[in-house]
Amino acid sequence: MISLCAQFYRFIIVIVFSIFLITENFSTLNAQQKETTKNDIVVLLHGLGKSKSSMWLLQSRLENAGFLVRAIGYHSLDRGPEQILLDVTKQINNIHVDSNQTVHFVGHSLGGLLIRAYLDSVKVHSLGRVVLIGSPSKGTPFVDHFRDEWWMKLAGPTANALGTDEKSFPRKLHTPYYPIGIIAGVSNIISNEQFIPGEDDGVVPVESTKIEGMTDFIKIETSHSMMNYNETVAEQTIEFLKHGKFNKQPQRQK
Repeated sequence: MISLCAQFYRFIIVIVFSIFLITENFSTLNAQQKETTKNDIVVLLHGLGKSKSSMWLLQSRLENAGFLVRAIGYHSLDRGPEQILLDVTKQINNIHVDSNQTVHFVGHSLGGLLIRAYLDSVKVHSLGRVVLIGSPSKGTPFVDHFRDEWWMKLAGPTANALGTDEKSFPRKLHTPYYPIGIIAGVSNIISNEQFIPGEDDGVVPVESTKIEGMTDFIKIETSHSMMNYNETVAEQTIEFLKHGKFNKQPQRQK
């Protein structure tokens, strides 16, 4: 009789302990699911003359890092900066954001300038961090030098608004009030010292990418047109979005 009672109590203890484990595992799984569903959003903007499909590889790398990416597309060769900004603003404002999500911004070249212009006029309640990739925040002498060429005229009003003069589009932008990381490209593929002095990515000087009040800055060996495909650029973008700074440890260029 005593043995039977002992077996019964052991059985009850095993059942209770099993229920506890199941409940604990369920709670852990539920917490992991909640963590997965509240991923931060990255608003991704391409550069001049391109489309959002040109950002597919960077978008994929950001998504693999756990971000929800919302790529913004816009036409840039037939409109001025103000018209493009209206289009971009409407698209960004239509992005659904949950109350527990943070919104980051990443832009290549002109896309970075449009992000700055957007944030100059719109205060994002859940704003996180911003990364500009090869954006000519002080304009580029490339435009100054080739402005009168027929092919520059075909590039449209926005391309011609990216010079270094005080009336250029980038010169009108405000000093950032948010954490911002700057990635500049360095390329020696062609000799262009006569119209872009110093280090540059083939189109934008390194010094032109820098902004007063920037949070962090890094140079990466890549050309302007290939920055959005470069693996190191993607890794450093993710690093800044997650930690608020770039990884300055020596790395193999990719």
